[in-house]
Amino acid sequence: MNQKETNRLLAIIPARGVSKGIPRKNLHPLLGKPLLGYTIESASLTRLIDRIIVSTDDDEIASVAKKYGADVVRRPHEICGDSATSESALLHVLEYLKESESYLPEIFVFLQCTSPLTLPEDIDGTIRALVDTNADCGLSVAPFHYFLWHHDGDNGAVGINHDKRGRLLRQEREPQFLETGAVYAMRTQGFRAAKHRFFGKTALYVMPRERCLEIDEPGDLLVAEALLLSRRERGNLSLLPMPLSALVLDFDGVFTDNRVLVSEDGREAVICDRRDGWGLAELKSRGLPILVLSSEENTVVRKRCDKLGIDCIQGVRDKCEVLLKWLEDRTIDPSRVVYVGNDVNDVPCLNRVGCGVVVADAHPVAVTAAKIVLSRPGGRGAIREIADLIMRATEGRNHASWD
Repeated sequence: MNQKETNRLLAIIPARGVSKGIPRKNLHPLLGKPLLGYTIESASLTRLIDRIIVSTDDDEIASVAKKYGADVVRRPHEICGDSATSESALLHVLEYLKESESYLPEIFVFLQCTSPLTLPEDIDGTIRALVDTNADCGLSVAPFHYFLWHHDGDNGAVGINHDKRGRLLRQEREPQFLETGAVYAMRTQGFRAAKHRFFGKTALYVMPRERCLEIDEPGDLLVAEALLLSRRERGNLSLLPMPLSALVLDFDGVFTDNRVLVSEDGREAVICDRRDGWGLAELKSRGLPILVLSSEENTVVRKRCDKLGIDCIQGVRDKCEVLLKWLEDRTIDPSRVVYVGNDVNDVPCLNRVGCGVVVADAHPVAVTAAKIVLSRPGGRGAIREIADLIMRATEGRNHASWD
């Protein structure tokens, strides 16, 4: 792929505000993130795309698009209805760029925000398939091995892609592919002339079937959520340092939901999750060193740690300095440590250890410093989540020594 063809490649994501099957589908939250956000993030992480435009008629969609880093082109009313094609939105964006910026890319990519499982490599792969085969357009597909049928009046069911009188084995059949609906790449000049996404020579990029999912019905959201959770867990497992030498946790906002109960006589109390205690007890029983490191001076921190039987250092100003000293005294390599925090004062510790982890409701600055963002908020099972993740990562190991 030469420099001319990779310079300023454009991604266009059509996203209307109205949808019938799932109301406000393009903004539907999936694991806390709007559906549109998945597609914008994947496009932003590619090697070949350097500009993303969302075509929309909706103010909220426009706001979300900008939040995730995309530019917005407002779509005119006449191409917003149910009968409007995706091609009409693509053509409108290209004409807008030509008129307002005197800019037309040689190649652009059309992405569907209803395909949240699409990875950056799928987008780059579709572009490369087009360029490497000198094609005019390209699309992402998945291997298809199923038998299709249709009704043929009085003749009953008839095979579409097979002869029902003789069923060939999979390895004997000619390869077939299913259009994923996720990624389309086109040469701009040819698309503007044809006004359709398929013209001239067409290239195929084959993506794994497990990433082939379009959100059309409510049940698709449940499938997507399960697959995304599985993907997230696999990714998180790969980020844990192995062998693991210690787990260090902040208290407020990690053991608790960051709120405090104050009685009329000034005494303070917090609420912790028993699930977290069970997870820590399991890790402790397997010999993993655990430390709670907190700037909080209230004795509730010590009381909770004493009940769980884990080390505690509280009332700390410089948490990172104390953490490194605790590790040095035990000859523990910081790169073999997991630290769980939630706020700005945890950032030095998050950056210093092998794997910084934050709870789901952590401060944005802390999130930026973390390698893993848990799906559970502080005080509501976040510690149990990281404990379960560590136990899965170490299944089959001899835990007599974590090193």
